[in-house]
Amino acid sequence: MLVDFDTLPVESRVWIYQANRSFSETEISEIEEKLNVFIEAWTAHGQDLQAGFKIVYKRFIVIALNQSLNTATGCSIDASVHFIQELEKAYNVDLMDKMNVSYKQGEYIAHKSLIDFKKMAKQKAVSKKTIVFNNLVTNIAEFKENWEVPASESWHSRFL
Repeated sequence: MLVDFDTLPVESRVWIYQANRSFSETEISEIEEKLNVFIEAWTAHGQDLQAGFKIVYKRFIVIALNQSLNTATGCSIDASVHFIQELEKAYNVDLMDKMNVSYKQGEYIAHKSLIDFKKMAKQKAVSKKTIVFNNLVTNIAEFKENWEVPASESWHSRFL
C-alpha cells in the first residue's frame, strides 16, 4: 500500500539506493511511476506493506516501510531488490554497489569509489567537515538526523 513518505512513522525502516550518476527529469518521472506501481503491489505473505519513497538530489532512491503494520520478509525484500536491479538495467545505472561514496561539493553531489575517496582523504581533498551521505541509516528518524552529516560524524571518519 503506497503512502506519502512523509506520513510514515519515524521508526519506519529505510533502504537507500545510491545512483552512480544523476537521473534526468524524464528518468525521475518514469522511476517514480515504476515505484508507485511496485509499492502499491508490494506484499509480505499476502499482506499489504505500507510503504513510501522519495528520490533525493536526483540520485538517491529512498524506500521506507512502516513495519508496525506488517514487516518485510525474505521474499518481500527479495522482491524489492529484484525491482531495484530492474531499474539498474533499464537506466544503465548502478544502485546496489555499497563500495561507492557520495558527498557534497557545494551544491553538487559527487560520487567516488571508496578507494578514490580514501585517496582524496589522504590528499586532504575531503575533510572532516565534508558532508557525506550515510546510507547505513536504518529508519526515517536516522535518515532525517544522520543521513547528511559531516564526515567526522559518519563511518567515513575512519579515512580522515
